[in-house]
Amino acid sequence: MVTIIAHGGAQSLAPENTLAAARKACAIGADVWETDAAITADGQVVLMHDDAMMRTTDVAEKFPDRVPAPFSTYTLAEIRTLDAGSWFERADPFGQVAAGAVTAAELGSYRGEKVPTLREALELTVELGWRMNLELKTQPAPQDRFEVVGAALAVVDEVGIGPEHLVFSSARHEWLRALAAVRPEFELQAILGLFPPDPVDFADPAFDTFNVRVTRVSLDELRAVLARGIRVNVYTPNEPGLIAELTALGVTGIITDFPQHGARP
Repeated sequence: MVTIIAHGGAQSLAPENTLAAARKACAIGADVWETDAAITADGQVVLMHDDAMMRTTDVAEKFPDRVPAPFSTYTLAEIRTLDAGSWFERADPFGQVAAGAVTAAELGSYRGEKVPTLREALELTVELGWRMNLELKTQPAPQDRFEVVGAALAVVDEVGIGPEHLVFSSARHEWLRALAAVRPEFELQAILGLFPPDPVDFADPAFDTFNVRVTRVSLDELRAVLARGIRVNVYTPNEPGLIAELTALGVTGIITDFPQHGARP
């Protein structure tokens, strides 16, 4: 059975990479939520996709003289002053507000939503009896040499979360190998095709799960890879027809902004 992985939470229905988006994804039946680890200026781990924060917070209003500086130049205390939810109604990034798929009550509840810490996100995942896919991303300067794996594992150990609730993914495959050396109990998913020049190679024996961009692989190629017993998650198909086609093909998982198109109630 295909695993439905909510990209950024149910980010077509709620502000991405927030606890609200996670709760929504869980409520509509997604199997896993995917989110991104970001390192603050003072070395704390929060959830943030973009390097700059203008798209998904009110940073331009709170710190107008500092934009478009990346999240890595802000302390945790500064980031926690930001509103990471109000933008969603105004931007309606996937047209679901206009389509009536998001209620007025939900939109009201998103106002003032905070950028979560990794600790908060992990604790919520356990509370919901759910699973998180945590992407370990290359960080912008000045944290571009920060020990991301160690920082994430420190929070994981503080919370006491195990592999039943957490998997790791990354396009930095060397980070996953380092993680495997110290914490082999966790499933590790190698991201492929993140940028156009990146190779799409399913042959690396270090990994048995690969997350591949949907535009970088054909259905025939997927069929051949799956026939070799390799686990493949595809990101980020959003159209119901394509999700259905990939499900019928037998992919391991679908990472989507629209988990409502594939989730089971």
